[in-house]
Amino acid sequence: QVQLVESGGGLVQPGGSLRLSCAVSGSISSLDIVGWYRQTPGKSREMVAQLTRLGRVSYSDSAKGRFTISRDNTENTVHLQMNSLRPEDTAVYYCNTFTLGHGDSWGQGTQVTVSS
Repeated sequence: QVQLVESGGGLVQPGGSLRLSCAVSGSISSLDIVGWYRQTPGKSREMVAQLTRLGRVSYSDSAKGRFTISRDNTENTVHLQMNSLRPEDTAVYYCNTFTLGHGDSWGQGTQVTVSS
């Protein structure tokens, strides 16, 4: 089981930026997909951004043009750069990895609050 630890969440004003980080135990280059999801109370967890081992990137419609997912194979870390943040981006953000034959792993989540 891959261990994931998120960091970088916090309180930011609308229009501001945050950079989330996810420290991954083991070699990140062996993971098929790394991604970020978010969840608000009473709603299902939704995909924000995904990056495959081959470099294919997917974003939710809400994240396109504002968020950027990246992977640092040297540091075994996944980042989510979030710009132009909106109040509706307020959520708990979760790091996720998927590997064929081993399934999903999730971090404990980090709170992002966008408010003036």
